[in-house]
Amino acid sequence: MTYLVNSLGHVQVNVADVDAVTREATGILGLHVTRNDARQAWLASNGRSAELVLHRADSNSVRSVGFEAVSVKAVEEAAARVPQAGCKVLSEKPSLDCCVAGVVFATPQGHTFEVHTPIPDRIYDRRHFGAGINPLRMDHVNITSPEPAETQRHVEQIMGLKLSEKLVDDGLIWMRGANRQHHIMGIVRGATGLHHYSFELEDFGEYCRLGDLLDQYDKQMAWGPGRHRPGDNVYAYYVDAAGVMVECSSGMALIADDDNYQPNVITQIKRPDNVRALNVWGTPAPQPWLAHHFPYAPVSKA
Repeated sequence: MTYLVNSLGHVQVNVADVDAVTREATGILGLHVTRNDARQAWLASNGRSAELVLHRADSNSVRSVGFEAVSVKAVEEAAARVPQAGCKVLSEKPSLDCCVAGVVFATPQGHTFEVHTPIPDRIYDRRHFGAGINPLRMDHVNITSPEPAETQRHVEQIMGLKLSEKLVDDGLIWMRGANRQHHIMGIVRGATGLHHYSFELEDFGEYCRLGDLLDQYDKQMAWGPGRHRPGDNVYAYYVDAAGVMVECSSGMALIADDDNYQPNVITQIKRPDNVRALNVWGTPAPQPWLAHHFPYAPVSKA
């Protein structure tokens, strides 16, 4: 199946305290605010108009996750596939006014996704040397689903994502898009929600800076630094003021020989046997990280 989606586009979150989340996003991550009004705040790590969108709300929840299509025709094709895959079209207009086209849809498991044309990007205005660790881009997201294999089927049929790797029991599934990055979406077995979103770092030294910045904000790393075996990326995680898990990732593997690649199936799924199967440096995931869950908002009818 042909890829309709290139990469992760953006994450939209309903937030009770937008100011608190913005302070951490700018002070720790180094994002900059591109729009801020009575309804929402847009933030980005580079020259794009938005990567993280915060909606002012009474409670904290995921609003939607957007993926950048390879073309306007790809958006149209994705929209046509939504009902065929057993999902529901919520809107045939992009949720962000900076996008030319988009389709918003809901899965039976309660996830709201969007396929949209690329967010405008000032490619020569990518670096913002202010506070924070200054990541390069938002690069992937891990969602939670009570039916991971079904969610995999939906994103395969609608967006053309391909399987890169998975646990033999489908408890964790990694899916890639046209940019050939090992995964732009992970699917974790659990109640419908978000496990984490991730920003890509350029240099390992930024992990030291991350730890020191978290200390200044009276926070600490939830896990890491370490290196995942699936994807081969270095990682560190923390939880922001809204309760969202944020990953800082670097060096994720690319799958260059896409046509001949055979997805890896991890058969060691029980501790302690699976620790080295998942983490090169042998650091087991702590229980709070494993149990972390950030809820999805109820599916909107808009």
